[in-house]
Amino acid sequence: MYLSYQRLSQNPRIFRKITGLSLNDFKSVINLISNSFDEAFPSVGRKPKINTHEDRLILIFVYYRCYVTHEFIGYFVDLDNANICRLFSRIEPLIAGKVNIKKDRTLTEEALNILLTDVTEQPIQRPKDKKARKSYYSGKKKRHTQKTEITITTKGKIIDVSNTKEGSVHDIKIRRQGNPLPPKAKKYGDLGYQGWQNEANNVNLPHKKPKNGALTKQQKQENKEHSKIRIAVEHKFAEIKRFRILGDVYRNFRKKHNLRFNIIAGIINLQAGF
Repeated sequence: MYLSYQRLSQNPRIFRKITGLSLNDFKSVINLISNSFDEAFPSVGRKPKINTHEDRLILIFVYYRCYVTHEFIGYFVDLDNANICRLFSRIEPLIAGKVNIKKDRTLTEEALNILLTDVTEQPIQRPKDKKARKSYYSGKKKRHTQKTEITITTKGKIIDVSNTKEGSVHDIKIRRQGNPLPPKAKKYGDLGYQGWQNEANNVNLPHKKPKNGALTKQQKQENKEHSKIRIAVEHKFAEIKRFRILGDVYRNFRKKHNLRFNIIAGIINLQAGF
């Protein structure tokens, strides 16, 4: 079997390129989920072709990192498309139970002094349903997309991931429907959050250029300082989108997108030492 932990672990550089994780990070994930996998895959009955937790986890991370088809992965492990699909359906909820962004509606930690919030859009395949086509069409991107908001600390820890929303939903509406953030924390957003400053405390937004006008030199400087702080959340999106399942056109059923986003966000936190 070409696509196996035993084979890939012999070359740590290739291992990281194919899975998106270092060997140490991969071992950390295995330690977290091994008990759940033991219960879900008891060592009784007929021996499966993929019979180790490491090999099962390799397959799912190769899928997230490279976003190839199930048939492509199945070819290297001698399984058909249906078996790969069933395997992923079994193991993704197990991983999400241990590696994710925990839902916390209070977020009252005293350490959360500065929070950075932003929304990312991912292209999706054109929906067949006429109503869905309208709701998922993004006027900004001029294509069908779905949106997810994340909130991070200045140290780079992802503390909140919103539910996945249609591309037509405005950023400020996603924030209003999301988990409330600590009122004492300074919150930084972009111009998509216009109006947030009237609804919450300590909200910092860039200055908007007035119609037929121009920003003052002071306002331009303040926008520059704002961007220097907020760029960290853009870097975090870049880390997340290195897993191509969240960077390319999303081909799967949309209902699983949020689960996968949470798993990958949890992996990013683990890689950063959180």
